[in-house]
Amino acid sequence: MLKTIARKILGTKHEREIKKIRPIVDEINRYFEEYRDLSEEELKAKTGEFRKRLEEGETLDDILPEAYATVKEACRRLVGRKILVTGQE
Repeated sequence: MLKTIARKILGTKHEREIKKIRPIVDEINRYFEEYRDLSEEELKAKTGEFRKRLEEGETLDDILPEAYATVKEACRRLVGRKILVTGQE
């Protein structure tokens, strides 16, 4: 019974984890919306920008939302395309 009450108040482990990462997901989605308007060249340039920022002292956690948004946008643009990597589709 005590476990049930605690779960109702605190939520399940999964609910607590989701609550913790939800702000990061929201930030990723905000960047994703901005990146939809980038040209192919501007989107590709994000990689160099991230490398430079890391060299200048930013951490992976600092750039994480932007990097995920970049990957998400790249994937959106590639949906339906066939890509060959080392001769494999």
